[in-house]
Amino acid sequence: MNLSQQKLQALLEKGQGPAARALDKLPAFVQESLVKLLAYPYQYPQLDSFTKCLMALQLKQGQSGFIGENIDLSRQNFEQQMQSIRRKATPIECVEDIRLPLQSGTIFARHYHPHPNKKLPMIVFYHGGGFVVGNVETHDEACRLIAKSANAQVLSIEYPLAPEFSPKHLIQSCEDALAWVYQNRRYFKILKNRIAVAGDSAGGNISTVVAQRTVGKSYAPQAQFLIYPTVDFKSRHPSFYAYKDGLVLTGRDVDYVTDYYVTQHNLELTDPLVSPTYGQLKKLAPAYVVTAGHDLLHDEGEIYSHKLRQNGVKVQYDEYLDQAHGFINLTPISSKAKANLIQMSKAFRKFWDKNS
Repeated sequence: MNLSQQKLQALLEKGQGPAARALDKLPAFVQESLVKLLAYPYQYPQLDSFTKCLMALQLKQGQSGFIGENIDLSRQNFEQQMQSIRRKATPIECVEDIRLPLQSGTIFARHYHPHPNKKLPMIVFYHGGGFVVGNVETHDEACRLIAKSANAQVLSIEYPLAPEFSPKHLIQSCEDALAWVYQNRRYFKILKNRIAVAGDSAGGNISTVVAQRTVGKSYAPQAQFLIYPTVDFKSRHPSFYAYKDGLVLTGRDVDYVTDYYVTQHNLELTDPLVSPTYGQLKKLAPAYVVTAGHDLLHDEGEIYSHKLRQNGVKVQYDEYLDQAHGFINLTPISSKAKANLIQMSKAFRKFWDKNS
């Protein structure tokens, strides 16, 4: 057995979280040699070598994508996967689970406050997961890092999921949650006029749909933090074809999400409720948009940032070229993903402060 095979065997015996953290510490050339050893069939030369290794390991174990025909199993697998890579959480002074009594029904949320004695802005966060999987637990570490790095409160919303709930119900719950935060701004000691919406992937979609629907309302957000958002169910851009296989988010996942979130609820793919790129873009809150270079959603996120700018919205656009979709969920095992999320969160706060 050669050195690479020995390393691979040792890694696989550690369990997913410890194995991935050990993998993260290896030099890039060793990671690349493991990718070859695992016979990863896709050519992504500029993809971060740690992510490539992770994808190669998953494929070797027969895993591809994260949403399938069995919705309960998809949810269970995603939660187990996130649980398996957890480690000691980033400390935040106050973390509290609360229930929001909304008109659309009571929902669960988790509140993060890095400095409970200070007035701070509030970020209302909607998690990713294709509208179908995910919860406050799967995005706990990401929210901790955002709260700490942006020096802001974060309220992570556990909204009702598709396909059991329609986009209309899901979005209404998320809008109601934002309105509830605004109504309770004194209780949370929120700095005046400093409430933002944020989310990754499906959560980025929800954030900007809510921002569009609330233009002119008292509780409209003052900023948007959109992390590799999905904004266009209709179009298929070059990035879709370039990165639809062998990565965290696959073309097959997108097909399932389209069916569960849009088709089953008899909506058009261009309905702004699900595809905000076709919505009303004027007078929206300033938007900080982030894309991953190796992501089938890359192009629609970039196009959306251009559309916002053309409609007079203040925009900052950043792309992480060597990253794949879902990288903010890898922060417990990837030093690069963690550094990226910290950098993004600080940049968002700076952008927000500048445009307040």
